[in-house]
Amino acid sequence: MTYSWTDFQAAEPDFAAAVQQRFEKHTHHILATVRKDGSPRVTGLEVNFRFGELWLGMMPNSRKASDLLRDPRLAIHANPGADASMEDGDVRIAGRAVEVTDPETKDRFQSEDGEPLPFHLFRVELAEAVRTTVDGDELVLQTWRPGRALRTIRRGNDASPARTVPS
Repeated sequence: MTYSWTDFQAAEPDFAAAVQQRFEKHTHHILATVRKDGSPRVTGLEVNFRFGELWLGMMPNSRKASDLLRDPRLAIHANPGADASMEDGDVRIAGRAVEVTDPETKDRFQSEDGEPLPFHLFRVELAEAVRTTVDGDELVLQTWRPGRALRTIRRGNDASPARTVPS
């Protein structure tokens, strides 16, 4: 099951806002796609939030665009920043890329972004969003999947087991 960004915002508005804020903190992020031989490809890219969606624009015939046209599965990891502070947490999403070829949508996107023509435009459908933060001596892992409530797990530095807490 996958959701649009708008669906995610409706399901978990605070969590979606935190994830989006983390992605918007930096321009460049890391995209993982599946190569033709099934191995992973990791490459840099920019993400865009607009019109209630999460968008990826890519050069025509780029390897990452070819990967997504063949196999739409993806993961995107937000730029972790310049140091190990984990300020605002560590964020990643997984899902599918859906190519948008509608000229009106592409023109609207291009006019706002200045994306050079021609380009591939993909809308991301979410299958998972994960945010990891540090709270005192605990690692806090929040996970959202379509149709499920936000799940929070807290792990301490001691030998005690991880515990799931209400989100």
